[in-house]
Order: sequence, then structure tokens, then C-alpha cells
Amino acid sequence: MSDRIVGIDLGTTNSLVAFMEGETPVVIPGEDGSNLVPSIVALDGGNHTIIGNAARNFLIETPERAIYSVKRLMGRGAEDITEELKLFPFRLADDMQAGEVLRIQLGERSYTPPEISALILRQLKRNAERFFGEAVTKAVVTVPAYFNDAQRQATKDAGRIAGLEVLRLVNEPTAASLAYGLDKKKNGIVAVYDLGGGTFDVSILKLHDGIFEVISTNGDTHLGGDDIDNLLIAIALDDVKGDMGIEVRRSGEAVQTIRKAVIEAKIALSSQATTHLDVELPGGHRYQREITREMFEQLVQPVLDRTVGPCKQALKDAGLKPEQIDEVVLVGGSTRIPKVRQLVKELFQREPHIDLNPDEVVALGAAVQANILSGGSVATENMLLLDVTPLSLGIEVAGGVTDKIILRNSTIPASATQHYTTQVDGQANVAIHVLQGERELAKDCRSLARFDLKGIPPMSAGMPRIEVKFLIDANGILHVSAREQRSGKEAEIEVQPSYGLTDDQVESMILDSFDYAEEDFRQRQVIEAQREADTILGALEKAKANAVWAQLRTDERKQIGKLEKALIAVKAGSDYQAILKGIETLNQATMRLAELMMDGAVTTALKGKNMNDTGVGEGPTAPHPMAEAEFE
Repeated sequence: MSDRIVGIDLGTTNSLVAFMEGETPVVIPGEDGSNLVPSIVALDGGNHTIIGNAARNFLIETPERAIYSVKRLMGRGAEDITEELKLFPFRLADDMQAGEVLRIQLGERSYTPPEISALILRQLKRNAERFFGEAVTKAVVTVPAYFNDAQRQATKDAGRIAGLEVLRLVNEPTAASLAYGLDKKKNGIVAVYDLGGGTFDVSILKLHDGIFEVISTNGDTHLGGDDIDNLLIAIALDDVKGDMGIEVRRSGEAVQTIRKAVIEAKIALSSQATTHLDVELPGGHRYQREITREMFEQLVQPVLDRTVGPCKQALKDAGLKPEQIDEVVLVGGSTRIPKVRQLVKELFQREPHIDLNPDEVVALGAAVQANILSGGSVATENMLLLDVTPLSLGIEVAGGVTDKIILRNSTIPASATQHYTTQVDGQANVAIHVLQGERELAKDCRSLARFDLKGIPPMSAGMPRIEVKFLIDANGILHVSAREQRSGKEAEIEVQPSYGLTDDQVESMILDSFDYAEEDFRQRQVIEAQREADTILGALEKAKANAVWAQLRTDERKQIGKLEKALIAVKAGSDYQAILKGIETLNQATMRLAELMMDGAVTTALKGKNMNDTGVGEGPTAPHPMAEAEFE
């Protein structure tokens, strides 16, 4: 079967590959018989890459030649990972330049995060090819729902490097809902709580007649089991230093030995009340400590509490109360922790489902989606998968205002179009500044990309009709195009930022939008009113130089002049209602002037006269009624 498509969960801690066997999704085991391939990459003495379980020993013996949790580095910049480098044994390549994509030094070689992820994907590809006895070149790969554009692009790049055509990026909670929905075949509202090794997502899904619709999503791209591990490691290192007077933070081997021990203790405490740490340290020292489940739960409570805010926000965005949730699905190995299950039960006021293997459910859902794409069985052929975009997308318009084109939590694939015009006469270029975020002003949002629409034929301000179209494809990747409709001039860009949002940015963007909503909106109203006033005042100034100005009666010209001065006066203030009133009054007074201007423009056009002024570099502005009346 040459067109076989597999489903892949590229995880922070473990990765899996799965396929549909008849009507059931099944995980393909690795070379060692395990379904889980640890997301660890190491270089041996001969510079050969070692992947998965076989690479574990390198973390302890030669930590400078091994890397784990690379997913946390995908689509991020050097300044974003300062804290990771304090605990991880990784170091950046010595010759890395500022602004360059991250490169991690492993032994004598350096790799970008997508290259390291590609090695993991290639191992999964080999596992599948050995299982099927034929080449596998196509896959569905899952990503956290809260992965931004840069992180999604980095994941697609990893697939391409691994020799896989990534047909679709599917949000991990959505993939889990597919596996869940296939099993349960019921309608209702489902909350998917996904706490993995490095990322946290919560999604609210509506399951209805085969349609899996994500109605809201929230989360943290930088929160997971790793944070629990790092907290326990830090406590152990402090114990060692305080009790024994030994500083082992600079010993990569000692830190990784402690890391291995605390992870084993964390796992043990999910099924027993007490466990023991017993770690052999350099110099013949030994660190021993008993940990109770109660003590463990108190230590990790701050980490778990960070999942509460996104859960409440996802419910609010969906317009739902906890009692309206029909089912709760747990995803990710960290949801095996009893305290997590208790927290989820309290948040959503119902027992979470634990009948699905939380480590495998995402890969199983990816296999279901792969089957849908390949035109699979009756069990899946009628299923429809609808995801959402987590943050609003738009452009900067005149005055530094954000004009949102696709709103947060819009179903994807999605497209939307807005129309704009120029600010100055003869403007030949329009600068398009693409933004991501919830704030009203461009300076408070994240800049994604900039490009120019060039070659617009010279026209009066307000005459060009610029159509800006946003398209988010099924992978959540943004394409932006701009077209001047009168001339047909076009420009477009696929937004590919060099790296993504920090965890704080992705969380704070929405929180800030609520904190500053009232002030942002007030500022926006003032800016837009001032911009509208500038448009009508500019048009009036030009009209005075036109022969038709003399056709007005003296009392009409005096009244217009009086209202013009009044508008200029209120425009300098911050009372947007006064500005709008001034605009409306002046607009009414200039209606006959606008009609005369329009008649003159038509007469000039019929005589074949053209304008030849030029202008460059201005951003777009929304069309204004008077400008349209005046120049068309």
C-alpha cells in the first residue's frame, strides 16, 4: 500500500507512530518492542546518532553529547531559553549569531531543533517501514493547540528533513478527541486536558453527528512534566549542597543522575504513598531521601495551579460553565499523577475519563485523522475535524491601530477579507504589517511579518481599492495577500517568523487584552476619529483649490470655514464623540461641494486626463465616505 499515511505524536518526552488496523487505531512498536520512543537524541564516540531508549545512558555518561525535550526549543529564540540552559545539559553553538535560528552543540556537531526533531521522526519512520515492509513517506503530525505559527513551521520543517510529507498538522487535544470520539460515538461537550512533558493545552470540543469542532482552546506552550522534574531536581541539588556541602550543579553527570532518580520517584508516587531517592554522587557521596505523596503534592502544587487559569479561560471563551461539560478526557503522561486527576475533577465537576492510555491517545487520534485523509473506512469517512486559531490576526492601519481580520478562536481552515484605501495622493506603495494579538494598538501586539504592495497606479487618496486577504490553512499556518482591485497589482507572503512567542507572551497577550480593554478601546476610538477628521479636512483643503469652490454661495463657504475651524480644535483633544460630531456636521455642510467635485472628476476622466504624482511607504487606511464621494 504505497499511499499509506501514518499518524505521529512528536512529543516532548516520548514520541509514537500509529496506523489504522481495520477499524481500530494501533501504535507501532519500536525496535525494542516498546510503543514509546523516548524523545532523546545522542551522538556516540563515532558521531553516529542514537535515538530513543538506547540514548538514555548518554544523558548520564556523556550529557554534553545528548539532548532531550527538544520540543520546548522548537520555533524559539536564544533569549527565550535562558532558564532551560540553567538546568539542561545543552549549550548553544559557539559560532551562533544574534537572531539566528537556535543551534545546539552536541559533541563536535551542532543541530537546530528541527534537525533534532527530524532524527526522532526518522526513527519513527523506520519503525513503521520495518513493520509494514515498505516505504512510508506521508504522515499526520500532532502539535500542541497553543503552538504558534513559528512552532508549527518548525514542526513541518522537521518532517521535511526526515523525508516525510506532512499532510496535516493536527492539534494534540483534537487528535485525542478523535480517538475518544471514535471509541464513544456520542454527542456532547468534551473538555480535553492535556498535560504532557513540556506543554499544556486545554480544549473544549463539541461532538455532534461526526463533527469534531474545537470551540475554544487555551494553554501554555511551556508547562508540563519537565517543570515538575526541574523543580524536584532543584530541591535535590539544594539538599545536596545544604546537607553535604557539595556543589554538583556544574556536573552534568550528577545532575542527570539526580534527574533520572526524581523521575522514577515521581512515577512511583502515582501508585504508592512513599518512595525513596538513593543517588550515588561523585566522590563516593550518596544522596538519600524519603518522599511521601503528600510531600510531593505540596511541592508540585504551584506547577499544577498554572493549569487552572487556562481551563477557566477556555470555558469562558466557549460560553460554558463547568456543569455543562459532558465528558473530560485526560491526555499526557503527567495526568497519571493523582493530584492532577483530583484538580481536573474539581475544575470540571466530574470524574475524568481514564480508560484511554494518556501516553498513546494522541498518536491514536493522529492515525484516525490519517485514515480520514486517505479516504479510509466507513467508521471515519463521515467525520469532520474543525480546529480553531488561538490568537487574533490582523494588520496595522493608519494611526497605529490594529485592525483584526481573523478573530481568536475562529474555526480553521479560515479566510477573511478586508478592504482599505490609500492615505495620500499618488501613493504607489502600501506597507502591510501583519500582527498577532488581542490589543487595540499595533505597538501592543506581536509583529509577524511585513511586506509591500508595490506598483499601484497613481491615484487620488481614497481612490485605490486594496483587498487584504488572510488565509489560515488546515495546519494553522497563515498566508496573507494584498491586491489593488482597480489595477490588479498583487503581493503575498506566507508568514514564517524566525522563531515563536515565549510562554509568557502567549499567555499574557490574551490576559493583557482584558486588563487594558477599556483604555485600548478608548484610545482606538480617539485615533480612528482623528484619522477620519484628517481625511475630511485634507479633502476640504484640496477642494478649496478647485474651481468648484467658487461655485458655492458666500454663506456656504463661511459656514464650512467655521465648521472646519471647530473640527480642527476638537481634533486636538481626546473626546472622540466631540470629534465625530464635528465630522458629521462638516460632512453635512460639504455635501453639495462633494457632488460638484464628483461631477468635475467624471468630466476630467472623460477628457482622458491622468494624474502622475507618486507616493511610497504609507500603510493602508479604511475608505472614508467623503473621500469616495469626492474622487470617484
